[in-house]
Amino acid sequence: MNQSAQSDVYAPTDDEMPMLGLGTWENTDPDACASAVKTAIEMGYRHIDTAQAYGNEADVGRGIEAASVPREELFIATKVWITNLSPDDIRRSTKESLNKLGLDYVDLLYIHWPARAYDPKASLAVFEKLSEEGMINHIGISNFEPAQVDQAIELTDAPIFANQIEIHPLLPQTTLCEHCEQQGVSLVAYSPLARGAVFEVPELSEIAEKHDVSEAQVSLAWLRKKGVTTIPKATSEAHIRDNWRSLQLNLDAADIEKIDSIEQTDRRVDPSFAPW
Repeated sequence: MNQSAQSDVYAPTDDEMPMLGLGTWENTDPDACASAVKTAIEMGYRHIDTAQAYGNEADVGRGIEAASVPREELFIATKVWITNLSPDDIRRSTKESLNKLGLDYVDLLYIHWPARAYDPKASLAVFEKLSEEGMINHIGISNFEPAQVDQAIELTDAPIFANQIEIHPLLPQTTLCEHCEQQGVSLVAYSPLARGAVFEVPELSEIAEKHDVSEAQVSLAWLRKKGVTTIPKATSEAHIRDNWRSLQLNLDAADIEKIDSIEQTDRRVDPSFAPW
């Protein structure tokens, strides 16, 4: 989706993001989180994703610092939580996020959900101001449905860079993905492994056996083939490395067709305040 906003899979340039990143949702053990971030960056990852609600921005920051990779080589994203989306709270909480991360700016700042304190015009105006001030490079939205995507685009002069949503072979979100592509908004997939459910899908297991890879690699390669950036969460070096190896997997047309034809549907993230 929106290939102009996608980099090659490895490193960012001024207007691009690496197509494989490390997710940190539910990585709440401070040392394990910092270690995972450091391990991933030293392995070659350049895209790290966190959020205020994860409670681990400081640990992510420790991992970034420990990896000793130049800041300009990294693409760091975080998200403003739904209770911090009033204008004053956006600015305050973003400054707190930067302090925790130990950074002067983030490459991408998301509105985590269009819920609670989110006021489209007022909230997005502050995001645009933070972009003008250099605290963020790109404005992101997360869990936005098509009408909300359109509204965000209409209310900002700055581009809406990406919409982070749950996407995986059991929830392809075809209509929303096509809509974002038409609007020039990149897609970032959270829970791209369906929180482990991909390991129990026969079609994915068959393809994994065919290529002598894991089901996780198959899911990540399928998403990459569709132009979707992925941020799988992993804590152990083995899982971080297995996800990294997905970059070398090229699925053929038959593989893609088989995955596209999966009839099972399984949304893994569905809070009461979700917009769908």
